[in-house]
Amino acid sequence: MLENRKREIRKKADSLRGECKVGRYGIIDLFRECEHLGYMLLRYPLDENADLGLVLKKDDDTIIFINSNNRLSRQIFTLAHEIGHIVLHFSEDQSFIDNQMTITGKEDKEQEANYFAACLLMPAEEVQRFIDLELPDYKENGLTALDIARMMSEFSVSYEMTLNRLESLNIINENQKNRLDTERVERSVGKLLRSIGGNAGLNNVGKETVLPHEFIEYAIYNYNNNAIPEETLEKVLGYYQLSREEISDRLMPKTEPEIDLDELIGGLED
Repeated sequence: MLENRKREIRKKADSLRGECKVGRYGIIDLFRECEHLGYMLLRYPLDENADLGLVLKKDDDTIIFINSNNRLSRQIFTLAHEIGHIVLHFSEDQSFIDNQMTITGKEDKEQEANYFAACLLMPAEEVQRFIDLELPDYKENGLTALDIARMMSEFSVSYEMTLNRLESLNIINENQKNRLDTERVERSVGKLLRSIGGNAGLNNVGKETVLPHEFIEYAIYNYNNNAIPEETLEKVLGYYQLSREEISDRLMPKTEPEIDLDELIGGLED
């Protein structure tokens, strides 16, 4: 990636970060920022081997989907990556689907989205400020796994991303990165986070289901137009803790009985 392009991406990440609520060093809650930024966010637990996330433009809506059957830190990076696609690439493309292969691949737009995510979540100046204020002796003593855990907790990122970002900023070299990664394996990230009183939830799989309020409107519209069956409507209502009776005035009466697909196919065969 050319330096001019990197500078352009850093500027865009910095501009978007300025619209977010930031704590001492990191963005407090990137999920909550989506509504403020005008994005419709869906989080739902698919199979852990399924896609990590996707983003698409639908009419006037920008929709981001995140597979919540991943560690929280992984979800946050995936979200930042998808936002990178929106900011950097939506003038050319209207959708992106990302999995482990695409995010770690060599395709230019994926690398740019990764760089945007890194700059958004861990800006170079904030990383340097953290080290200066929180780890003043690191040059003499070197970084430890506990230092990395403190950093990942402050910036709401994974242990692996922290190491990658520090290496890309030339704060650690490859040998130091390998040593710190070995410490992670030996001690486990969860234990490291708990030992410093950090956000241990970053290492947990939450399997949250978070649907935007507009989703109930889509469900009612599609039900009224016979695009989804009653069972699907009931499932959607369950997410919002609503009963059918509470929205009955918005449902159109069914004039024809619903036909089961198996029965329809069987009738055609007869």
